[in-house]
Amino acid sequence: MSVLSDRDIKQQLAGGRIVIEPLDHDAIQPASVDLRLDRAFRVFNVTTRPYVDVRETVDELTALVTIAAGEPFVVQPGVFCLATTLETITLPNDIVARVDGRSSLGRLGLLVHATAGYVDPGWIGKLTLELSNQSQMPIALYYGMRVAQISFLSLSSPVDRPYGTPGLGSKYQGQTGPTPSRISRDPHAGDTAGA
Repeated sequence: MSVLSDRDIKQQLAGGRIVIEPLDHDAIQPASVDLRLDRAFRVFNVTTRPYVDVRETVDELTALVTIAAGEPFVVQPGVFCLATTLETITLPNDIVARVDGRSSLGRLGLLVHATAGYVDPGWIGKLTLELSNQSQMPIALYYGMRVAQISFLSLSSPVDRPYGTPGLGSKYQGQTGPTPSRISRDPHAGDTAGA
C-alpha cells in the first residue's frame, strides 16, 4: 500500500474515483485532506441503566444536538460525544482511507476518534467522529471548522467485497449524521459460542 500524495488525491478527485462533497480545494494538504465539522452532535444521556449491553440497541442513550452557525458546541473535560463531518466521502474498491485528528486540536486535548479511524473501500457517507476532551478545560468547537484529516492508501488490488456489499454487515453505509453504535446488529454480539 502507498499513501496518496496531494497530486494523486487531486487526480482521484478530478476523475471522480474519490468523491468529497462539498470539497474545499484549500483543504488539500501534502498527503491528506482536512475535514470540517458539521452542526450535529450526539451527547450521552444520564440513564438508570446499570451498564451498556452490546446485545441491545443504544439509540435512546444519546440525544441529538444541533448548533447554529457561530454557536459553539462545548466539549467538557472527560466527556465523550459523537460528531460528524460536513463532507460526504465516497471511496472506490481499491482505496482505503484513514481519519486522524489535527495536531493543533490534539495539542488542546481533543481526540477525534477512539478507534474508528479506518474507512473501508466502497464507503459512502459522512464520517462519525468520536470526540473526547482529554484536557482539564472545556473546548469550544464550531460548525465548519477543520477538525480532522483524511489520508488515502492505494490497495495492492481491488477488494472482492467493498463496504456495503449485501451480506457483509455494513451497518453504517450511507450515514448522514452522527450515528450511534449498531453493535447489537452484529451476528454474534457478546456470543462466545460464535467466537
